[in-house]
Amino acid sequence: MNPAFWRKWHRWIAFPAAVFLLFAAVTSVAVAITEFFGEEEALREATRDLVSLVKTDSPPASWQEPVARALAASAPGAPIDRVQIQFKGTPATVSVFLGKPNGGEDRRLVFDASSGALIKTESYVDKPLLHRIHSGEAFGDGGLVVAMAWGTVLAFLTVSGFIVYLTMRRRNPTGLQRVFW
Repeated sequence: MNPAFWRKWHRWIAFPAAVFLLFAAVTSVAVAITEFFGEEEALREATRDLVSLVKTDSPPASWQEPVARALAASAPGAPIDRVQIQFKGTPATVSVFLGKPNGGEDRRLVFDASSGALIKTESYVDKPLLHRIHSGEAFGDGGLVVAMAWGTVLAFLTVSGFIVYLTMRRRNPTGLQRVFW
């Protein structure tokens, strides 16, 4: 195919793709900021060099009792989506993620692993809203399809841009013109 074909299609696709590229760039920066400055990252950094007192050959009671205390202190009869244990850190914690009786996510209860005392209660969703917006999932299945389409279009745009770049290069460039024609 000739260079005019690639330049034409590259220009036509570039304009609408720029809107999606801007959306993806802005939301990815927002996701990165929340990950970098978030509470979970702070906990990972604070406990990185600590060594857990619970080992693989520890008696089962060392992890079963904290979980049992947390479950006993949780809402009676509530469905449990998952349980997460964090042995490193002060205090060690057990998080119980509760679901709603009719399905869906409800609350996250964080308990002190040694005493069983409730430390905090917070709302719980499987994925944060910002992550769902970035992936398009927040807009339903249609949003996911659009996200897959814009990713494919951006990949095509990259390839066609590279082809345009190669077809516009001088035949015998010298110096910096080898790269920046």
